[in-house]
Amino acid sequence: MTDPYATTANYAADSAFVGVQAATVHGGVHIYSLPANASPADKFDLGARLLDGGIPGKARQLIGDAIMAGHRGNKVCFYWQLALVSGRTRQEMPDEDLAWLRQAPAICHVTGGDAWADGVKTVCRLLEAARQPDADLRPLLKDFDGLGDPQRAMILRHLELFLEGRLKDQMWRRAMTGARENQMAGDRAYRVWKFFEPKPARPRTREPRPPDIPAGTWVKAVTATAVFAVTVIHIGYVLARELEGFALLAYLVSAAGGYGAARGGLEWRYRAERRRAKDEEYAPTRARKASAPSGGFANKVDQRFVYYFAKYVPRNTSRSAWLAETAGIHKSLRDEIVDVYREQRTGVEKINWLIRHRVGDVRKRWENGTLWNYRQELATPMATKALTILSLAVLALGATRALERAVRIAPASAGRSAAFALVAGVIGTLAWQHIVLERRRHAADVAERARTQQDCEAAYQRWLEKLADAPSDQEMAAWLDCDRKVLLDEALRHYGLTMSDIIAYAFLEAPGSRTKRARVRNGPWRYSRYQLLLFLLTTDGVRQLSVELDFEQGTFHGWNRTNYRYEAVAAVRVHQADNEERTFELALVNGEQIQVEVMTSEMELELDEALSVVAEATLDASGIHHTLHVMEGIAAEGRRWIVQERRRKSEQRSSL
Repeated sequence: MTDPYATTANYAADSAFVGVQAATVHGGVHIYSLPANASPADKFDLGARLLDGGIPGKARQLIGDAIMAGHRGNKVCFYWQLALVSGRTRQEMPDEDLAWLRQAPAICHVTGGDAWADGVKTVCRLLEAARQPDADLRPLLKDFDGLGDPQRAMILRHLELFLEGRLKDQMWRRAMTGARENQMAGDRAYRVWKFFEPKPARPRTREPRPPDIPAGTWVKAVTATAVFAVTVIHIGYVLARELEGFALLAYLVSAAGGYGAARGGLEWRYRAERRRAKDEEYAPTRARKASAPSGGFANKVDQRFVYYFAKYVPRNTSRSAWLAETAGIHKSLRDEIVDVYREQRTGVEKINWLIRHRVGDVRKRWENGTLWNYRQELATPMATKALTILSLAVLALGATRALERAVRIAPASAGRSAAFALVAGVIGTLAWQHIVLERRRHAADVAERARTQQDCEAAYQRWLEKLADAPSDQEMAAWLDCDRKVLLDEALRHYGLTMSDIIAYAFLEAPGSRTKRARVRNGPWRYSRYQLLLFLLTTDGVRQLSVELDFEQGTFHGWNRTNYRYEAVAAVRVHQADNEERTFELALVNGEQIQVEVMTSEMELELDEALSVVAEATLDASGIHHTLHVMEGIAAEGRRWIVQERRRKSEQRSSL
């Protein structure tokens, strides 16, 4: 998906169109890839998909190869016929292809009366009627209207440039009816955006830090415990030997108090330290790290978090308060995402859903008042505090009474044991406290990570389900074809023309401003916003129309109309850079320059993709080949082009 913070710098003079260079490549979609050792049937299937995707140049090559290898039949012939004529006029078609078009039914052994055979016969009759301007069209059009789908729709789509005269007007009216009906079909407005969403990366959460318990701590704990146990037993032995029942009872009670104090104290300490750590992590005033290098992964992740925290402001909360109070959480989440994905070569666009979900979860917890719940959850209960203090008191009183009697009985040995017990007790308590707290911290981190991972996995599945009905590349191409027809119809209405009044026309497609773009493997780039340039060639000159197409909504914006004589065209060319960047340039004699960046300089590729294949697919789908044929003819011949074009059409009709 397009990075909302990415910037591009393009320059072109006058009527120039440029786009952004951020993109998504659906690398797991193989609709335009051939398997190893592809059979003729595989080649035909790919050629058919390419034709449906608006890439006729490669389609006719593959379908032709499949036929020459022996793959034939009614359906194959129908697709071959349409591939041969799609996207070009008679004058653009080489003599060899014209010969193939005439012989297609015989070469493919068309037999029977299925829907594909009916389609082949209808195409042949349409081509024959195009040679005879005075032919009665009523029987032909009746048979055509009787065709089923997809044959009828495919003929209207691909035979568009090949027809002339009254037949062209009749077919155009039918094509426009279909275009109006299908332009927004298939929930286009609610599905197009999904095509530009990349396949999401699975959610990852940071592995909890393992317990930090050095070996020396274990040595201290075990040694101190052993010493403490020996000394405590010795003191108890002294009291029991002299039958000091009351002192021995006090000694046992102090041991129980010590256990209670240790248990309550550890709980108290654990809660206090964990709450303090959480407060430090989420502290609103905590200083943020310096920005990561511009353009790097960390910087892009940071930009996304900034964007979503600024966008997802809770209800009834000021933006400034929200951003200030969540600054620590913002940084914590950002650091976690950067840490777990940095080394995985994951593009930030693939985890954009996760960033959005994590920020959305913060907002939800803010709104329902649970964002700071850990403070209450980790607060030490008064009962625990009271029990700990009471246990310490019992320990102190009982131990004091018992030690006093033991020292009186055996001053040297009891005193020595008491001193060792005190030192060992302190050392052992600190060591065991560290061990227990680290284990509890790790267990709590593991449980917290499991909850977060489960929540993110659920969000991931919901996102996958939402993207499940993303449109195919063929659907995108079909919608774009409808848009082009609707635009052409609007232009004809504006200028008061019919299709038969048009000597020729040509479209040029380029990325629009601030557009998102995506493609399938080996497929052409598709854009969320297009710049469409339409050239209408009439007896009076060139009518040029440019608009920006909002592809999601199927609406046109920024209409610009220009009219000029044929003699006004000074030069037409396409500039090709070493990186396959292509720019269409039209120069008028008055010095005006029209530049359209048809192919941008940055093209993301999968590991097994060739730059030339992607470039050619995009150019084929953009209409640049037909546009160049038309506009180069005008630049070379001027107004004489009209006479020459009519002569060429007459010759082609007689030879077809």
